Amino acid sequence: MDDTGSSTHPAGVQSPLLNNVVNGTVDYKGRPVLRSKSGCWRSAYFIIGVEVAERFAYFGISSNLISYLTGPLGQSTATAAENVNIWSGTSSLLPLVGAFIADAYLGRYLTIIIACLLYVLALALLAFSTLIPSDCTNSIDGGSSCSPQLQVIIFLISLYLVAFAQGGHKPCVQAFGADQFDADDPEELKSKISFFNWWYFGLCGGCTVGIFAVSYIQENLSWGLGFGIPCIIMGFALIMFLSGTMSYRFREKPQERSAFIRIGSVFVKAAQNWRTSYSSVSLQEHQHPHQFRFLNKALISCNELNEDESVCSIDEVEEAKAVLRLVPIWFSCLPYTTVLSQTSTLFIKQGATMDRSIRSTFELPAASLQSFLFLSVVILIPIYGTILVPVTRTVTNIPSGITMLQRIGTGIFISIVSMVVAAVVESKRLKTACEYGLVEDPNATIPMQIWWLLPQYLLTGGSEVFTMVGMQEFFYDQMPSDLKSVGLALSLSVMGIGNFLSSFLIAIVEKATGGDGDDGWISDNLNRGRLDYFYYLLTGISAGSFVIYIYVAKSYVYNRARTL
Repeated sequence: MDDTGSSTHPAGVQSPLLNNVVNGTVDYKGRPVLRSKSGCWRSAYFIIGVEVAERFAYFGISSNLISYLTGPLGQSTATAAENVNIWSGTSSLLPLVGAFIADAYLGRYLTIIIACLLYVLALALLAFSTLIPSDCTNSIDGGSSCSPQLQVIIFLISLYLVAFAQGGHKPCVQAFGADQFDADDPEELKSKISFFNWWYFGLCGGCTVGIFAVSYIQENLSWGLGFGIPCIIMGFALIMFLSGTMSYRFREKPQERSAFIRIGSVFVKAAQNWRTSYSSVSLQEHQHPHQFRFLNKALISCNELNEDESVCSIDEVEEAKAVLRLVPIWFSCLPYTTVLSQTSTLFIKQGATMDRSIRSTFELPAASLQSFLFLSVVILIPIYGTILVPVTRTVTNIPSGITMLQRIGTGIFISIVSMVVAAVVESKRLKTACEYGLVEDPNATIPMQIWWLLPQYLLTGGSEVFTMVGMQEFFYDQMPSDLKSVGLALSLSVMGIGNFLSSFLIAIVEKATGGDGDDGWISDNLNRGRLDYFYYLLTGISAGSFVIYIYVAKSYVYNRARTL
C-alpha cells in the first residue's frame, strides 16, 4: 500500500475496487466507503426530505404565531410582536450552539437525530397546551380580559424547545447533505452544485405548504390540530432519515487541533505578547500583514530559551484574521434582518384587518401571504442563475456575475424599497378605514383587498434571493474548512440578532409614542395606530446602515483562492 492509502499491483496499477474508495469518509460503522454504494443522491434524497419536513413544521408554527398570541392567549399586538421577535431571534442564534456541539463533540448525524427527537417532543407539548381550558373572552377594544397562565407557561416552554431543536437541526442538515458528495470527483462536484439548488427549492416548498395548509387548519379547524400535524410530519421525517443511515458518508475527524482551539490560541497568544514590539514579527509570508496587526504577535515566543513554549503558525494567524474580517459585514447586515422580521409579525396584523375573501366561500388566512415570499424565491433563483449571472458575467468577467458582497448589498437595497412600499400601502389602508368610518372598530374588515400587501412580500422575497442566499454563501465560503457548520450558523445568527433588534425597537416606539393613554404607532387597534410611520423609521435606519455596509464591503479583502 502506498502513502496515499491506495493499493497497487506489482506493475504499479491501482486496484479499481480500492480506487473507488472515497477518501476522508467512512460508513456508519467506521469502515471505508465505496463511491458506487454510498452517498450522492441515494443519500441526499433522505436528507432533503428531512429538511422539507422541518421547514414545514417550523413555518407551520412561526407563520401564524402572532395570531395565536393575540387570539387564544390574549396578548396585545405590541407584546405579541415582541415575543415573536424574541423567539425568532433565539431560534436563529441557537444554531451557533448546535454547530459548535456538532463540530466539536457529537458530529452532525447524531446531532440531527437528537434535534428531530426534541422537535417531536416540543410539537407534541405545543399541541397539548392548546387543550388546556381557558375562560378568556375578548373585550370591546380587541384585547383580552384575562391571561391563561398555565396554558401560557406550557406553550412557551414547548415553543422554546422547538427553538432548541431547530438550533441543532439547521446548521447540521445542509452540511451533512453536502458531505454526501465528493468535491474531488468531477461528476460528484456537479451533483453537489445541483444539490444546493434542490435543497433551497425543497426548503421553500416546505415553507410554502406549511404556511398555506397549517395556517388554514389553525384558523378554520383547530389550533391543536394545526400544531399536531407538524409533530406527526417530524416523526415520519425522523424515520425517513434513519432509514438512509446505511448509505450515508461520514467525515473522518481531522487529526490536527480543533479550529476552535487553533483560532482561540491565536487571540490568547497575541494578548500575552501585547507588550512586544512589531519589529520582532516577520511579515513576509503573511497574506494581510498590516490587517489586524495585533494578531501577528501570536507568532512571537516570549521566552526564546524555553524550547517547549508553543507559538502559533502563520496559517493559524491567517485563519483568525479571516474570521475577524467577517465581523464588520455581520454587523452591517443586522438592520436588513430587522426589516425581514416584519413579514412574520406586523405584515400579518396588517393583513388580518383587510378583505381576505376569495369569492364567497373561502377566506385566505393572513399568514398565508408569507408563502408568496417563498414562491418568489423559488421563481427568482432560476432566473438569477440562468439569466442574471450570464448577463452580468459578460460585463464584469466574474464567474458568478457579481461578487458575494455585491449580491448581499443588492438585496439590502431591495429591502429598503419594500419598506417604502409597505409604508405607502399602510397609509392607503388607514385612509380607507377613515373614509368608511371604521377607525374605532378594531375587528372591522377594511374594504381593501389583502392583495395590496403582495408587492411588499414579493420585494422581500426578491431581497432574500440576493441577501440571505448571498450571506449563506459568503459566511460558508470565507470560514476555515473545518468550521463550515459554524459559518452557516453565523449567517443564521444575523437573522436572530435582527429579530431581537426589531423587538427592542418596537418596545421603544411603543413607549415613546403611546404615553398618557394615547394610541401609539403600534396599537392593538391598527386603525388608530400609525404603522406607516414605523415602516418609514425602518426605511431610514436601513438606508443609513446600507451606506455603512457599502463602506465595509469595499474595504473587505477576500481569502486567497478561497482556500480557508
